Amino acid sequence: MLETRSERITGIGIYILLGVVTLIVLYPLFFVLIASVSHPGSVIRGEVWLWPKGFSLVGYERLFGNKELLRGFMNTVMYTVAGTALNVVMTVAGAYPLSRTDFKGRHFFTFLIVFTMFFGGGMIPTYLLIKSLGLLNTFWAMIIPSAVSVWNILIMRTFFQSSIPKEVQEAAFIDGCSNIKILLKVVLPLSGPVLAVMVLFYAVGHWNAYFSALLYLSDRDLYPMQLFLREILVQNQMQEMVDISDDTLARSLMDAEAIKYAAVIVTNLPMLILYPFLQKYFVKGVMVGAIKG
Repeated sequence: MLETRSERITGIGIYILLGVVTLIVLYPLFFVLIASVSHPGSVIRGEVWLWPKGFSLVGYERLFGNKELLRGFMNTVMYTVAGTALNVVMTVAGAYPLSRTDFKGRHFFTFLIVFTMFFGGGMIPTYLLIKSLGLLNTFWAMIIPSAVSVWNILIMRTFFQSSIPKEVQEAAFIDGCSNIKILLKVVLPLSGPVLAVMVLFYAVGHWNAYFSALLYLSDRDLYPMQLFLREILVQNQMQEMVDISDDTLARSLMDAEAIKYAAVIVTNLPMLILYPFLQKYFVKGVMVGAIKG
């Protein structure tokens, strides 16, 4: 169909608007990147805008020379891998029974699960529960309290109901498969998109998590990387990464500025690399249950 003049003008206006919004969103990321490889003095003086000035990797050198940050990075990787694995297993275990029409009482259990989305005990009762379970200052304090998300259970349940034909499961049952075998041999192999979405959701959540560590961890050997990043960006605790010697205070401040930008890049880079590979699944996950028939 031929476009009218008004439609072409509208289309051009939409593209221009989207381009401006894209630049607004991407420029802060680009600025952090070029600032992390620029001379700290140029960054502080506001001379860095569109390209690096005075190429310098002092921020990365100080960052990777700090043993606490490296240990925090490894802790974050372990929390993310172990937590995501547990999350996916628990979500599948909760979503599959609720998707089965032959499961008596599934509406009641769905109501009980959804009820927890509207009402919670709060921070202090949750802290007391974690303490009474003996999870304070342990690896599991970062894993067990967030073992499952009700919202993600509902997303996966909807996918099972709307995207996997009931007849396929019935045929497998007639062939002698148990419910566990149907789940492992039929349902999960057909659920690649929603599983990828769950991995992305949970992994990003674990990677960015710092508040649970702030509440439940006091041993710095267990700190995730995000807590150290918080110290850098919010509390400016640079004593262990910046050598405050007989040099001027300005030099120390410049080093701190370089470390700040380098830390932002290092902490966000893994998720930025992961997202493009799962982007198509992410879009499918958003559309899960939107259309039936």
